Amino acid sequence: MEYQLLKTEQKALEINLNTTIYGTFAEIGAGQEVARNFFQAGAAANTIAKTMSAYDKTYSDAIYGSEASGRYVCESRVYKMLDHEWQLLDERLKAVKPTATFFAFSDSVTTINYSKTVNGQGWLGIRFQLVPGEEPNEIVVHTKLLDNDTKLQQEAVGVLGVNLLYAVYYLNHDPKQLVKSLHDGLRGRLNVDHIRLTGPNFNHVDNRLLVFYLVKYGLTELAIFDENHMGVHASEILYKKSLMVVRGHFKPPTLVTLDVFKSGFEQFLLEPNVHEEKSMIMAELTLDYLRSYSTELDEEDFLQRADLLNLLGYKVIVSDCTNHQMMINYMSDHKIQNLGLVIGVRELLDIINEKYYENRDGRLLVAFGELFTRNIKIFAYPALDKEKNNTLTAYNLPVPEGISFLYKHLINAQQIVEIDHYNPDLLKILPQNILEEIKKGSDVWKQGVPDIIYQTIVEKGYFNFKKQEN
Repeated sequence: MEYQLLKTEQKALEINLNTTIYGTFAEIGAGQEVARNFFQAGAAANTIAKTMSAYDKTYSDAIYGSEASGRYVCESRVYKMLDHEWQLLDERLKAVKPTATFFAFSDSVTTINYSKTVNGQGWLGIRFQLVPGEEPNEIVVHTKLLDNDTKLQQEAVGVLGVNLLYAVYYLNHDPKQLVKSLHDGLRGRLNVDHIRLTGPNFNHVDNRLLVFYLVKYGLTELAIFDENHMGVHASEILYKKSLMVVRGHFKPPTLVTLDVFKSGFEQFLLEPNVHEEKSMIMAELTLDYLRSYSTELDEEDFLQRADLLNLLGYKVIVSDCTNHQMMINYMSDHKIQNLGLVIGVRELLDIINEKYYENRDGRLLVAFGELFTRNIKIFAYPALDKEKNNTLTAYNLPVPEGISFLYKHLINAQQIVEIDHYNPDLLKILPQNILEEIKKGSDVWKQGVPDIIYQTIVEKGYFNFKKQEN
């Protein structure tokens, strides 16, 4: 059935009129914005057992405990709130309302400050039952607030909270629509850049797809999932750390891929102020790269690439970052100390050509200034140039003559550097050739990929692999 877009008050009223949905609201920071929508919709007595706002930090610590990080708007805070409120709800009302599907809603939010120096953002979570008496499920999201006014940001938080509660009860059968609905009435007012959905009723849901949906449907430009297939947020794992990102197609990851990660990260760690214990490396799958083999974004194709990267032990960024500035802006919000981006020299040449031929009207310096800022360093991985029988590097890249002076400046300023200690013997391995052989069902590509990648592709039939009959 086609999804019907409802206004916030309609969603709140529909929940209030459902006598089986019953729970509590605990909100910190922006006020009781979510609960207010349910009170204003009418029939709130059917839904709300308690609302509270432990606004004072000392009082909040007395209820939920303190945070080791000293931050209150963080993921761990929401989980502590959910633990505490669910325990009270279960203890006090389980016997009294045996037919109710309970929920505990919690959020911790900060809105934009008076001087506009602190942007609004927050964490929202719900622990909820879909069947009375059964073990609960849990959903947690992070939002970045975009309105330039405190009151508007508070209002947006209230709408998002209603969308979230409505989604888990009325759209839980359709994970795609569940994610898309979080933006109802909020497009352009906030981003949702993290989601995690767990519990007995959602064991079949792959959280990597939920992360993918956030980016695909425009709720955010960037989101991350880890080796355990769960969404993670930059503020929780990258705060004040250095990050190297390897952008690629990864269809499939090859021995070259392993060398790119290894040699690139080793060189990144030699950078000033980059310390290994405070550094991470991640793979990045962009929507453009996911589309490069098809006009549509194929969920199965995405999951296959994600699966192989996770098997190699890498966290994965899914992004719609058409240029590096989007990545820089996102990471700067989380105080990333140093950001390195690894790409192949051919991809680097494509980016440079695109900027050059699209901006020969006087905006050339502006376009390259946006692309190559001092907040990011490009690490270029060489490639084999079969036509000229040599190795294509950052230093001999055939950039257009009209931009050679600017490119030399970027090289001299070390905003573009070549990866030095790569394995030249691996450059003859071309992912496109391997992909073609996989589709043929042959075994000649086996030597070009890690053993675990070969075994997984063969066993699961990834990338349309069909083993040839003897």
